[in-house]
Amino acid sequence: MNNIDKQYQLLLQDILDNGIVKQDRTGTGTISVFGRQIRHKMSEGFPLLTTKKLHFKSIVVELLWFLRGDTNIKYLVDNDCNIWNGDAYKNYHLLMIGNEPEKILSLTDFINKIKNDEKFANHWGDLGPIYGKQWRSWEYRKNYPNGSYTGVRGEIDQIATLINDLKTNPDSRRLMVNAWNVGELDQMVLPPCHYGFQIYTRELNLEERFNLHNQNERIHFEECTISMLDMYNVPKRAISLMWNQRSVDTFLGLPFNIASYGLLLEIIAKEVNMIPDELIGNLGDVHLYLNHIKQAKEQISREPFELPKLKMNPIFLANLEHKSFNEAINGQVNFELENYQSHPAIKAPLSN
Repeated sequence: MNNIDKQYQLLLQDILDNGIVKQDRTGTGTISVFGRQIRHKMSEGFPLLTTKKLHFKSIVVELLWFLRGDTNIKYLVDNDCNIWNGDAYKNYHLLMIGNEPEKILSLTDFINKIKNDEKFANHWGDLGPIYGKQWRSWEYRKNYPNGSYTGVRGEIDQIATLINDLKTNPDSRRLMVNAWNVGELDQMVLPPCHYGFQIYTRELNLEERFNLHNQNERIHFEECTISMLDMYNVPKRAISLMWNQRSVDTFLGLPFNIASYGLLLEIIAKEVNMIPDELIGNLGDVHLYLNHIKQAKEQISREPFELPKLKMNPIFLANLEHKSFNEAINGQVNFELENYQSHPAIKAPLSN
């Protein structure tokens, strides 16, 4: 079953039918609607769209870059992920044109220098305190009990806190991670588009746990006991993720966002021994750039294939909350798609 492709196609059609023309910061122009939602049951397959081919490794690398707490594009560039190249180059170009315009590199030369010149990469590759910084090192001022400032700044690792809370208080209504740090927005190359996510868990009933166990062990339901399932470490809970997004580049960006948060849900679920349940996206300004309309119509016309399945290497998952997984990252080994069949890619220009 593949409802996510159908929902996505309906969303494209919704924008074409109901969108209003708006100007935007890139100068390209959009047609836009406001306030939409998508929902996907993870049991139906991994939510990587099939109506156009997507570069799965780039999705993996970008998400792991966030989870590393990294904000420099060198890691991305070194792993053949070019999602943020345009934003880094635009920032470089704007600063150089006001100071030393005669020394401005081309985009190709800029990326090559990021790869091969560590000093240059450290300076020009950093995008400011974007997603990874906020997820893993949100800064705050430490105060004395009387409220006065101690002069010391602390950091909160929101991912580690989330993992700990899921293990110790899984019914909490505070299972949230936020990237919209108002005090640091002006230091970011691009303020977060998907600015936060929330986790929700529920207990599995005995039959649900039995069915999970019985995928590998053929026993009768009448013979099954809670202690037996506990002995085999069968998950006790299902886990869902809902992300919020202020701005949605629906043709190029949203397919990546859907798959990225689906992958994040799978990773967190494995880390805390739960079963991925539902993926939900709350979408604010949902738009198509005016130079993506032809491509959107082509994608709408395509018939979806069945969704693929995701396989993960469990070695990757050791101590996610401490970021010690960083040395084991390899998108093609640790994350594999089974039976991914798709229509050809559809090229479209990226607006930065």
